[in-house]
Amino acid sequence: MRLTTVGTGTVAPHPSRVGAGHLLETGPVRLLLDCGPGITHRLAALGLPWTAVTHVALTHFHADHIADLALLCYAFKYGQLPPREAPLTVIGPPGTRDLLDRMALLYGTWLHAPGYALQVVELERTGAALTVHEGVMVRTHPVPHTPESMAYSIEAEERRVVYTGDTGFDEAVARWAQPCDVLLTECSLPASMAIPSHLTPQQAGAMAAIARPTHLVLTHFYPPVEAIDIVSEVAAQFDGVVTLATDGWSIDL
Repeated sequence: MRLTTVGTGTVAPHPSRVGAGHLLETGPVRLLLDCGPGITHRLAALGLPWTAVTHVALTHFHADHIADLALLCYAFKYGQLPPREAPLTVIGPPGTRDLLDRMALLYGTWLHAPGYALQVVELERTGAALTVHEGVMVRTHPVPHTPESMAYSIEAEERRVVYTGDTGFDEAVARWAQPCDVLLTECSLPASMAIPSHLTPQQAGAMAAIARPTHLVLTHFYPPVEAIDIVSEVAAQFDGVVTLATDGWSIDL
């Protein structure tokens, strides 16, 4: 299993970080977790197998997590020769089908029939489980951000990666993440700008102290949080391995 943090930024324009998106590769599965602005071209820039993406899983419907979804589907249709024929599965919370319908109103009805099978699977936020391929399981848990927001657990090859997407501090989410090999979670804002729907470094560390991941990987940095010593503030709560992800960072599990 390999995890690559393709996009580690936010809605704030950034010279080296695009919107949220992370690629998990295991066996024949190429699962893209969120598809924010810039992700499609960043996949190509990093030499990642964008044409081989098999699944896209959306945590919620904010633009910095979904804005490139239509572009990715368009690239499969017109950005490669021959055009894509393999099916694509879009996974998300309830409302994902309606999201695709509204995207089709904006971008064109081709999105419903792009020339390959586009399958939409809506999962309940609490306790859903989906086998995306033999030996690869995806599970869900609600997180406090938007009404539809949910985290994903991906289990394969005797490894577990938990991706929270955007979240506020929540002990239940942290307990659900225990144990995991990688906890990929946001670290949006410094304590001076704390809000209930995002994490500060201290809160990310506190969640990791409960979850006890083998490796804590932080992403979704707004510029103000990059001006502080994130690692030190996390370390005050969590004594494990911490990585501040960048676009293109990867880990093999």
